Amino acid sequence: MQIRHATHPDDVAGLPKAALRERFVADSLFVPGEQVLVYTHEDRMVIGGVVPLAGEPIELVAPPELRTERFCERRELAVVQIGRSGTVTVDGVEYTLEHRDVLYVGQGTRTVTFAAGADGEEAAFYLASALSFRGHPTRLVRLQDANTTQTGDAATANRRTVHKHIHADGVRSDQLVLGITSLEPGSVWNSMPPHTHDRRTEVYLYFGLPEDHRIQHVMGEPHDTRTLVLSDRDAVISPSWSVHFGSGTTNYAFVWVMAGENQSFTDMDQIPVTALA
Repeated sequence: MQIRHATHPDDVAGLPKAALRERFVADSLFVPGEQVLVYTHEDRMVIGGVVPLAGEPIELVAPPELRTERFCERRELAVVQIGRSGTVTVDGVEYTLEHRDVLYVGQGTRTVTFAAGADGEEAAFYLASALSFRGHPTRLVRLQDANTTQTGDAATANRRTVHKHIHADGVRSDQLVLGITSLEPGSVWNSMPPHTHDRRTEVYLYFGLPEDHRIQHVMGEPHDTRTLVLSDRDAVISPSWSVHFGSGTTNYAFVWVMAGENQSFTDMDQIPVTALA
């Protein structure tokens, strides 16, 4: 498991691009036949990827750094299917996740096992985890059952659909708030106008981006922004003090997940575009 330490905003201005990526970007999460995890000290979140091969299930293992016997001993977990289809077995109960379905797994769960779909379709499970101090029931949220809203405007190239899977008015959790945003064809800007939320860390996982396209992701303090160039299935960690928005060379989707002091989706501080520098 990779470890990413928390960073003061004053440190970011002097970092070269390579060091900036080492601090905030998690790439190569989805390796066939492996479990890959990244631990960030920003709200002590864990993100990762699991890509089981056909006929070779992968059981989620607690890395030594967690100092626990089981991964969910002190943690809750969200699993997002960004591949086509696969199964997750939680304490003996099997759940089938289709593309963009989300499974919430509560604290205290003993075993979590991932398997490819029965027909050999690619299963790519994105994992997001936060500390938890009470168990909530395991719940499957299919894409069509998520709370769905539309926002943005085609005239400003940011028309998008927001699916909320885990949130205070839906599937309950201790800390996690998670959903998927999809940009419509012709729209490329996400999270505009930008914002920060000083009480929560947020992570974006970009997906659905063709191989020959890229995303310019903007981070940093509003008055001193930095840009990261991201590819399909790259994740970027956004500390509470940082803006987090971007633009792609085509439309795409991203999983957003937050953890921190509260679960209020609207708890954010809007930043005027004219204040960015």
